[in-house]
Amino acid sequence: MKEKGIQMKDYVISIDMGGTKILAALINSKDGIHTRIKKATKTKNGNTNFVKALWGITAEVMLEAGVSEKNVKAICLGIPGSVNPQTGRIGIAPNLNIKNLNIKEQLQQFTSIPVLIENDVNLAALGIKHFGLGKDVEDMLVVFVGTGIGGGLIFRGNMHRGASFTAGEIGHMIIQPNGPLCGCGQKGCFEALASRTAIVRDITKEVKLGKRSLLAKLLKEKVPIKSKAISNALKKNDTVTVKVVTNAAVVIGKTLANINNLLNLQMIVLGGGVMEAAADFMTPIIKKSFKENSLKDAGKAVKIYATKLGDEAALYGGIALAEEFLGIKV
Repeated sequence: MKEKGIQMKDYVISIDMGGTKILAALINSKDGIHTRIKKATKTKNGNTNFVKALWGITAEVMLEAGVSEKNVKAICLGIPGSVNPQTGRIGIAPNLNIKNLNIKEQLQQFTSIPVLIENDVNLAALGIKHFGLGKDVEDMLVVFVGTGIGGGLIFRGNMHRGASFTAGEIGHMIIQPNGPLCGCGQKGCFEALASRTAIVRDITKEVKLGKRSLLAKLLKEKVPIKSKAISNALKKNDTVTVKVVTNAAVVIGKTLANINNLLNLQMIVLGGGVMEAAADFMTPIIKKSFKENSLKDAGKAVKIYATKLGDEAALYGGIALAEEFLGIKV
């Protein structure tokens, strides 16, 4: 009886592609997340197996939930890179090693379910706007700090995508000319200074210089340093980690102040793996740096929060994306 009851309902499948993980969920606005699957992202093959991996996890979600394709009204993809939501084309997703791929056309070969794509942080911003802290906010910036750094802009209650759908790419603002090389090919990007990738790079550099760190063992064993390991090192007051993450948080605060001086926002919402793991440590430093670098009137008007939706923000965003592009409410 339960299966028949489920199959009478409509859902979307939201898929959030991260630099290290792929998260998929069967979801609707009434019941929230029904079924959720999380897997490691394999990026070495670039475009080659990407489409099959996406369809594989989509099929797995439907199988586990016991629903058929007729109950899924859209497959909504969040991609960390430049995308065109109208054509379904990924321009470049550096952290996934993907270039010039029409993911909508490719995925549509496996299914008749409409496929929609959006930048991953834009999708998270839609989730936060409609289901999270942004419900009553008109002008908001959402910033996710993880493998990279991405931003999503909500103006007058609607997603602002820009003339060529790249609005919100704050991770590639040049903060330090001739600074560290970024995955996009430029030097000194915001992402290259304050993302988890940047934090791990700088911790590695300190350890190689002979500084003692609780993370040195992981580096020696070539174990990837994830956000949780960074958080644990912060809790144990590891000197190297505290120094590097503090520097990153100061850069984040300063960069957000510059953006807010231009846009005069009501709210800035922070998310992503690094913020989820280390929000208690980083948020006060970010707010202090933000205040120090803000115009007084612009700074006092904005509220800064860490998202309560966590990595589910983009999953909820799929519901809003389906309504915007297909007129479908689930």
